[in-house]
Amino acid sequence: MTLRGRRRHVTGATWRRPCEGRRGGMRGAARAAAALRTLCRRPPVPPTMDGASPNGLATPPGSVATPEGSAGPPQSEGGPPGSGETLITEGRATIVFPSANEVFYNPVQGFNRDLTCAVLTEFARLQLRPKGIRVVLPGEEELGGSPQSPPEAGDPPTAPETPRTARPGEACEGGLRVLEALAASGLRSVRFAREVPGLGAVVASDCSLRATELMARNVARNGVGGLVTPRLADARMLMYQSKAQREPFDVIDLDPYGSPTPFLDAAVQAVSEGGLLCVTCTDMAVMAGNSAETCYSKYGAVSLKGKFCHEMALRIVLHSLDLRANCYQRFVVPLLSVSADFYVRVFVRVFTGQAKVKASASKQALVFHCMGCGTHHLQHLGRTTSHGSGFKYSAATGPPVGPTCEFCQQRHQVGGPVWAEPLHDPTFVEAVLAALERSPGRFSTEPRMRGMLSVIAEELSDVPLYYTLDGLSSTIRSNTPSLLQLRSALLHAGFRVSLSHACRNAVKTDAPPAVLWDIMRCWAKLHPVKRERLPDSSPAARILSVEPTLQASFALHEDANPSSRKRGLKRFPENPEAFWGPKARAKPGGGTAPSLQEKRERLQNKRTQQPDGARLKQFPCKRFKEGTCPQGEQCCYSHEPTSAAPH
Repeated sequence: MTLRGRRRHVTGATWRRPCEGRRGGMRGAARAAAALRTLCRRPPVPPTMDGASPNGLATPPGSVATPEGSAGPPQSEGGPPGSGETLITEGRATIVFPSANEVFYNPVQGFNRDLTCAVLTEFARLQLRPKGIRVVLPGEEELGGSPQSPPEAGDPPTAPETPRTARPGEACEGGLRVLEALAASGLRSVRFAREVPGLGAVVASDCSLRATELMARNVARNGVGGLVTPRLADARMLMYQSKAQREPFDVIDLDPYGSPTPFLDAAVQAVSEGGLLCVTCTDMAVMAGNSAETCYSKYGAVSLKGKFCHEMALRIVLHSLDLRANCYQRFVVPLLSVSADFYVRVFVRVFTGQAKVKASASKQALVFHCMGCGTHHLQHLGRTTSHGSGFKYSAATGPPVGPTCEFCQQRHQVGGPVWAEPLHDPTFVEAVLAALERSPGRFSTEPRMRGMLSVIAEELSDVPLYYTLDGLSSTIRSNTPSLLQLRSALLHAGFRVSLSHACRNAVKTDAPPAVLWDIMRCWAKLHPVKRERLPDSSPAARILSVEPTLQASFALHEDANPSSRKRGLKRFPENPEAFWGPKARAKPGGGTAPSLQEKRERLQNKRTQQPDGARLKQFPCKRFKEGTCPQGEQCCYSHEPTSAAPH
């Protein structure tokens, strides 16, 4: 196959696609390799892209383009936006954004971008410390610089000479190489360059020509041409190319519209050893149990519709990442996993090690969820036991439940596999919180970040999933105990308990389900339930028919009120704006998409309202075909004879 360059017209200018094929007899592997290089190669940006240079960097006329990762002079375009465009300011970045729905942007995900900048800063501090590079944020210089974290096991000793300093907005020699694989307007990459210290180069990639043009303009406007390189490329091919050329990225950010599963295989290969993988999933309906078969086809796990669905969504994503990494003798270590608004966001490090990959089966578990009372049990897929100086891996034994639930005699649903290990690294979470304390006012969503990270730091890391106050009380048809009352009862019984950042009224505890239902039976004795109204086969009647073996105390325990709640932190804020959910997908040809409110009004009661009679005339009347329609000309369906189907 001969690959030839082709002329294309872009806003009045012409440009050529790069041509890699040669005329002649390329066959087999040589032909496939040439095609792969052609798809992966970066096309030159059109000359109409505000003076953009061929390497994708926006360079003002008369200046010299700086190579990728080099610190060049500020290149700024502060002119007003064109017609049909608006200026958007977020953090320290100001970008031009088209009013038409050509490039995707959701202002509600500003919290997502703020959190990513905070996580990248601490990850840069963690990675660059062994190289003798000190990461400094604004405000830390007055406090004597950033703290030096203790070295990790296996890290080389820090150089004794005076460490170099990395600051936001400056290219750092030997710094992190970052890829934003689905960059759209480039806002996230520009914010990385202006707000995160210790970066060597940022590659902002998108397969849309319009998005790449917009990225180049925004890079020039914010003066980050020495750090950010716009690329017009397929994200998967770009990551596969970096793997083939042995030029991995230290950080890969995936924030697609919907599911990230098409990009995960390439991402786990293209990230460097110990590198950071940041993944966002917005298809929460799929992972929350509304479409279990779709969830399995995408993530390799069956989702369940339970009260714990938001945390289970996080564990499904981590399971999918670890499963794909295991194919290449790699495994993931979660640093931070967040369920917020209408999406989940995970930050994981990727390592290589054949011995540790063998333990991955013991990190996954099936979930048995009772369809009556909501009790859940986990069944690990593998078992790890110490064997001398090493470990022995074998299949787990089970199941942990009988044919029916021991409390309500209902059947179980089976979901998963899911990640059954901790969702967060407590040390890393504390480091992010400490950085927020040292540089206050750095992010607009800082109060929410402090509240959410504080709740995450208090979570029980070794307890998967949770129960909810309303779920427990509605099962036995009683009024709901307060959060402090239920926590006090669990603490008095000698068990641990915590909140969950994924749900406002969630309770995570290491108490077995039998203890939980004993506590609820004691609560029902203090607040009687009208049992005569309960059917004998209902879960409430069967649970309350058993006398509790534990006498619960609901007196206030001194540790019942968690620290984040005492301090009044903004743990679960109100909705950021009206109709704040997922936005419409960007259209390649532009065109303003209808607002969410207009879509709701158009689709309101679409299943119950009577259809328009004029629309029904296009369908033939079945009774007319049989010759029994009594309506005649008044029938809302068509009475025109239909032509016989050809044989």
